[in-house]
Amino acid sequence: MNNRERYLFTSESVTEGHPDKLADRISDSILDAVLEKDSLARVACEALVTTGLVMISGEITTSAFVDFQKVARKTVRDVGYAATATGFNSETCAVLSSIDSQSPDIAKGVDTGGAGDQGLMFGFACRETEELMPMPIHLAHKLARRLTDVRRQGILEYLKPDGKSQVTVLYDGGKPVRVDAVVISSHHDAAVSMEQLRKDIKKEVIIPTIPASLLHQGTVFHINPTGRFVHGGPQADTGLSGRKIIVDTYGGRGHHGGGSFSGKDPTKVDRSASYMARYIAKNLVASGIAECAEVQLAYAIGVAEPVSVSVDTFGTGRIPERRIEQLIRKHFGMTPKEIIQKLDLRRPIYTQTSAYGHFGRTEPDFTWERTDQAENLRKAAEI
Repeated sequence: MNNRERYLFTSESVTEGHPDKLADRISDSILDAVLEKDSLARVACEALVTTGLVMISGEITTSAFVDFQKVARKTVRDVGYAATATGFNSETCAVLSSIDSQSPDIAKGVDTGGAGDQGLMFGFACRETEELMPMPIHLAHKLARRLTDVRRQGILEYLKPDGKSQVTVLYDGGKPVRVDAVVISSHHDAAVSMEQLRKDIKKEVIIPTIPASLLHQGTVFHINPTGRFVHGGPQADTGLSGRKIIVDTYGGRGHHGGGSFSGKDPTKVDRSASYMARYIAKNLVASGIAECAEVQLAYAIGVAEPVSVSVDTFGTGRIPERRIEQLIRKHFGMTPKEIIQKLDLRRPIYTQTSAYGHFGRTEPDFTWERTDQAENLRKAAEI
C-alpha cells in the first residue's frame, strides 16, 4: 500500500476484441475444447493474430481429436470479427497450427504430481470493492465489459470489437475517494462522427458504469482521444496470447510473477497456483485477519510442495504475518494436485476467463473467488 496521504493510481482493461485478448481467447477456447473431451490432457497453447492470419502453436498431449482450425474460427466469429467490414474475417482468414506434445522431460515431473515448471505466483485482495479487488482495475473491467455489451446489444450499433478502458482513482489516506480520469478508446464504423461517439460513450458506457458518488466536476473524460479508431483489431495491430498479464490480474497493484494464464491446463502452476494465491488472499481479507493481503507461492519443477509461502498485509494484519503463514499452510493444500481438486480446475471453464480479468468475478465457475475458508481462518486466528 502507498504510504502517501493523497495519490493517484491507474489501471487499464481491454475488450475481448483487442488483438491480444482475441489471442488469449483462442488459446483458452482450444484448452476448453480439449478438456471437454479429455480432462487429463496437458495443454500449453499459444496464439498469434495479425492481418488475415491466426497462428496456433504449443504443446498439447491428449487422446482426443480437436479441430483446432474450427475452434479458432468459431472464437473469432463469436467475438465479432465475422465480416470484412471489421477488418478481420473469421471465415476468410488463414488459420495455421504447429502443435507438438509435451516434452517427456517436463512430463516426468508432472506425472508424479510435481509442478510443471519453476516460478513464483502472487494473489492479492483488499477491501476497496465488494469483490475484494483494487478499485481501479475493477472499474476498468466494468467499463470494458460495458463497451462490449452496448455493441453486442445493438445500443451503439456503430461500435466494433476492439476497445480499451483506463481509470485513474484518487486515494486519500490509503482509501479510494473519487475517479480522477477515465479513458475509453473504441473501435468504430467510419460513418460516425467523433462528436456523436463521445456523447454516446459517456452516456451509455461511463455514466451507467461508474457510481455517481465517485465522479466529480473535475473528473476528466478522454474518449477516443486520438480521434478516429476505424482500423482496429488484428488488422491494425498484431495480437499475442499472454501479453496482457497485468490486465488479467490486479491492474498493477501488488506484484506479478511474470507467467501468463491463457491456454494453460491446471497442471501449469503459472495459472493454478495464481488462482490458489488469490483464493488464499481473498479468504484472509474476508476473515478480517487483514484489510489487505498479498500471498506469494513459489515452486520448483517436478516438486509438489511449494518451496516458499509468504504473505504481506501491508501493516493491516491483526496477527503477525508469521502466524498468518502458518495458518495458510494448515488450511490450504498447495500442491498442484490439491489445488486442482480444491478449485475443480479440470473443467472446460477457461474461455470466459480470457477477458475482463481472472479475479473479482462472480460467475459460479470462478471457484477461486469463494470465501468458504474465511470463518475457519477467523476462528483459528482467534480474532
